[in-house]
Amino acid sequence: MKKITIIISILLWPAVIFADEAWDTVRAENELRWGADVNGGAPYVFCDPEDPKRIIGFEVDIVNAIARRLNVKARLVIVPWDQLVPALLRGDYDVVFNGLEVTKDRFATIDFTIPYYIFSEQITVRRGEDRFNLLKDLRGYKVGVLSASLAQRIIEQDAHITAVPYPSPVEVYKDLEIGRVDAAFQDFPIASWYVTPSPKLKNVGSPVGEGIYAAGVRKDSPVLEEKLNEAIKDLISSGELESIFRNWNLWTDRQHELKERAALSTRVFAAKAPLGKYIPLLLKGALITIAISFLAMVLAVAAGFVLCMGKLYGGSAARFICNVYIEIMRGTPLLIQLYLLYYGLPNLGIQLNALAAAVLGIGLNYAAYEAEIYRAGILSVPAGQDEAALSLGMTRSQSMRYVIIPQALRTIFPPSTNDFIALFKDTSLVSIITVSELTRVYSQAATTTYRFLELGLMTAFLYFLMSYPLSVLSSRMEKRQYAAIHQN
Repeated sequence: MKKITIIISILLWPAVIFADEAWDTVRAENELRWGADVNGGAPYVFCDPEDPKRIIGFEVDIVNAIARRLNVKARLVIVPWDQLVPALLRGDYDVVFNGLEVTKDRFATIDFTIPYYIFSEQITVRRGEDRFNLLKDLRGYKVGVLSASLAQRIIEQDAHITAVPYPSPVEVYKDLEIGRVDAAFQDFPIASWYVTPSPKLKNVGSPVGEGIYAAGVRKDSPVLEEKLNEAIKDLISSGELESIFRNWNLWTDRQHELKERAALSTRVFAAKAPLGKYIPLLLKGALITIAISFLAMVLAVAAGFVLCMGKLYGGSAARFICNVYIEIMRGTPLLIQLYLLYYGLPNLGIQLNALAAAVLGIGLNYAAYEAEIYRAGILSVPAGQDEAALSLGMTRSQSMRYVIIPQALRTIFPPSTNDFIALFKDTSLVSIITVSELTRVYSQAATTTYRFLELGLMTAFLYFLMSYPLSVLSSRMEKRQYAAIHQN
């Protein structure tokens, strides 16, 4: 692994040497390009509900105020939150302003300005809930948190609390409302914005922990970092930063410390954590992937066979229903189907846990493909075989069991095995419904450490190890079928 890291560093070294100071680009283009994610980004950066074309948020106000002090224009570049730092390193923009928490892991990759907000974590529960008030009260319960956040790290420090990470804060509160989690634990700005007006939720207890938001810049741009620091210091001393936070109802007494923090360096020198510590997490995610894959494939095989029989031998109504099901499942994205199962069904009073929704969603989706594979395999058997079986006094079910299906299996097995390989990889989609399978574990680790390449290679290797035996089996089946055909 050390050799791989050295090779990667050598390949990327020219990009580091010849990278431009970001301030030169800002001054030449007369604009400050900043990265943020607007999806679920309230009150940081989000679309105005009254005018979706307009982007608002307290960080929008802060960046605009900084741009005025730098005598440039501010231009927002929208990027998914977990890609903010990688996109910064690619040079897609000059700075990140999006509730970016200062951590040691991030300091190993990028630099930070002085802080512009001090935050804590807030416990949220359903209205009428009186069991929870302190962090220790959450022991034995499931708590929704934002993935790769300070909240998640605090919760995971207590082995008796189950952290359920989500890709965005909105899903956390939706699942809390319907009871999938017992409490939520998120940054104060998020909890204040979403919970205060909610008739179903309430914030309880005192804020817990401490974190700071600062702007992220590349390590090759110390001049831009200094310019941003000067602008933020002026925002603090002039009182404009306080006005912005009060306008968004986010001002707290802790913000009085910003003036003192501005005189201190936020720099933390930290070595990257060894990759070995993430291997157990990835292996655990791989086991969950295997479990979901096998359970989903069993469902797909059973449901696919029923659909196939209904389409081939059912009445007109059965054939119609089977055809409609197959076309709908094949014609709509699996991702949308998972969203509907997990987040849509609760609106109808049907609530599935994440694992059940994952197995059901993937299994029912692949059943449509399996049904067509089985149908093609059965139709590949000459019709005379069925007629001969029936003429010998066999029933239709006996003909299928002893004559048709055994011959059809030679045609069915190779493409069905290939479907199983594809299903293994499609389990990565269930990460969006909070299942901690292999891809989700990788995403959380990479988003925390920003070691996307090394962890990505490890994750890809695990997927390869899981799917390769099936690929070998499929190849052998195809060779046997080819040999049987040519011997005849």
